Amino acid sequence: MEISAMTGMVLPGFVVLFLVMCVLWLINIRIRNAAIVDFGWGNGFAILTLIYCYLGPGYLPRKLLIASMVVVWGARLALHLLFDRVLSNKPEDGRYVELRKGWKTRIDLKFFFFFQFQTILVVVLSLPFYLMCVNPETSLSVLEWVGAALWLTGLVGESVADRQLKRFKDDPSNRGTTCRAGLWKYSRHPNYFFEWCVWVGYGVAAFPSPYGWAAVVSPLIMLSILLKVTGIPWTEEQAVRTRGDDYREYQRTTSMFVPWFPKK
Repeated sequence: MEISAMTGMVLPGFVVLFLVMCVLWLINIRIRNAAIVDFGWGNGFAILTLIYCYLGPGYLPRKLLIASMVVVWGARLALHLLFDRVLSNKPEDGRYVELRKGWKTRIDLKFFFFFQFQTILVVVLSLPFYLMCVNPETSLSVLEWVGAALWLTGLVGESVADRQLKRFKDDPSNRGTTCRAGLWKYSRHPNYFFEWCVWVGYGVAAFPSPYGWAAVVSPLIMLSILLKVTGIPWTEEQAVRTRGDDYREYQRTTSMFVPWFPKK
């Protein structure tokens, strides 16, 4: 993995994402809704992968495969988050409300660094995409197709879980209660589980590339984010605060992450 070649691909991508996040940060100041950063998160991966695909010297069918995977996933996620958290006339997502309360002063400046931290994170997590775009091997391996199958499973599962939750929330009679429909009967966070499946798919697909073993970093970081940082901990804290005993009962009977049969 030549450092100069890597810099020639990663640096332009970083600069573009930095500017995109600057624009989204300014929009956040205007609309007072930091959830716009989530729109940049999904699109950031798509933008970066297209840059890698254009600049990378790798096998064209492989570059088109990973570009298609990331663009489809990123666009779906970005649009879902945009309509659900920014354009839906809902209050600002509770995570960002709590950040505003905790920071108290120089909030806009602190959000600037928060937005740009997402830029750094997107670049780090995009390692599998970079590796596939520089892989010169002129045939696609079995592992790359297995990774694509895992990716498709995750994409479908995440899309279904999001639709089921939205349908539940759109029914006013369900206000104050917990969704137990469909996939949500078997996992408290099926959307996060299938999101992780997408990232496992990326890691597996990148494994046959030179230095492909390094791609395992991305699904591991994503798993840590989902389980320990801004995924499940924030969501569960908010759910207990708003739904109380109903959600505590859900916690007692339902698997946290991996879908499984509920306890009786």
